[in-house]
Amino acid sequence: MSQIKDPAMLLLVCATAALAAALTSQYAFGLLPCPLCIYQRIPYVVVICLALLGLMLRGNSRLATLLVGLCGLAFCIGSGLALYHTGVEQHWWAGPASCSGGIGTANSVEDLISQLSRPIKVPACDEVAWSLFGISMAGYNLLASIVLATFSLVTAARRWKS
Repeated sequence: MSQIKDPAMLLLVCATAALAAALTSQYAFGLLPCPLCIYQRIPYVVVICLALLGLMLRGNSRLATLLVGLCGLAFCIGSGLALYHTGVEQHWWAGPASCSGGIGTANSVEDLISQLSRPIKVPACDEVAWSLFGISMAGYNLLASIVLATFSLVTAARRWKS
């Protein structure tokens, strides 16, 4: 298998594309993110920063390799977040209280008016807003994060040895 010439560039492109897809689904298609969706974006922002730093420090191969390894760690954390969110969506376990979504129940007309006058609450984390072939966005994020974590860690390990 041939070695990728610049893994930091590949990681930058992949992380940027994933984040762009999430933002496009939100702003172009109206799929509002739940709190767990927002948390899953953080590792991609971290990878973008680390990859940019790696590109700037190409001359120092050891430091650039360390940054690729740190990208792998960020993707491992992202995998854990995506697995947790997927489990919440599949009702394997309960999500945090901040993920309840909904507007609650109204016991009177005044309660209903009060609820309707408040800002819209975020979507519930256990409701799948979009899926393709039975896999939610959290599920696709889990798959992507595992692949990118594996790529990053294997590439960093191979480069560190050589």
